[in-house]
Amino acid sequence: MKKPYIVCHMMTSVDGRIDCRMTEKIQGVNEYYETLKALDTPTTVSGRVTAQLELAQEGEFQSGDCEIFGKEAFSKKVAAEGYSVVVDTKGTLLWSQPKELNLPLIVVTSEKVTKAYLGYLDSENISWIATGAERIDLIRACEILAEEFAVKRMAIVGGGHINAGFLEAGLLDEVSLLIGPGIDGRGSMAAVFDGLPMDRLPTQLKLKSVKAYEDGAVHLIYEVL
Repeated sequence: MKKPYIVCHMMTSVDGRIDCRMTEKIQGVNEYYETLKALDTPTTVSGRVTAQLELAQEGEFQSGDCEIFGKEAFSKKVAAEGYSVVVDTKGTLLWSQPKELNLPLIVVTSEKVTKAYLGYLDSENISWIATGAERIDLIRACEILAEEFAVKRMAIVGGGHINAGFLEAGLLDEVSLLIGPGIDGRGSMAAVFDGLPMDRLPTQLKLKSVKAYEDGAVHLIYEVL
């Protein structure tokens, strides 16, 4: 299988929680983008919830036309060295005048997306990939990103469910954790990897590097075995 080299890069508290409103209040947040840049991953991947909070416009796509697209396809609007990839299974996010988006956008959906939503992306000159009959086929999406968009290295930047999806699909090569010197402690908050079955066996890792910062943050990089 041809795919990009994929790193999951997250900032967490000591107890492994990733809520952005929490992590921005502890030391280490200033090193997040520094450590991301050092990974040399020009393309980043965000889940729908993270994208809704940080990238997309408010509201959801609405259309009276609910005809399902129903097949695998992609539309490449621009060639670039890096992209901002957003995983949006049903096609709900709005992208008029994207905020804080410095890279060309690629929206990845399942084949359950409506024709109307893909038409909306076309009208905004946004690239898209539709793959997976019921839910997004992450393996095929990565193959398309590598073969058609020439993506060689990319970082998964959350949240916990999309991180877990890439882990479960066997797509992760490395895990990069910037641990801030703080504890969240609140119940039911998202973790770095979240939502996998209770009977799942742990994934084994091999430590590649450790770097400590003066503010108390620690950057760990693991190889996924």
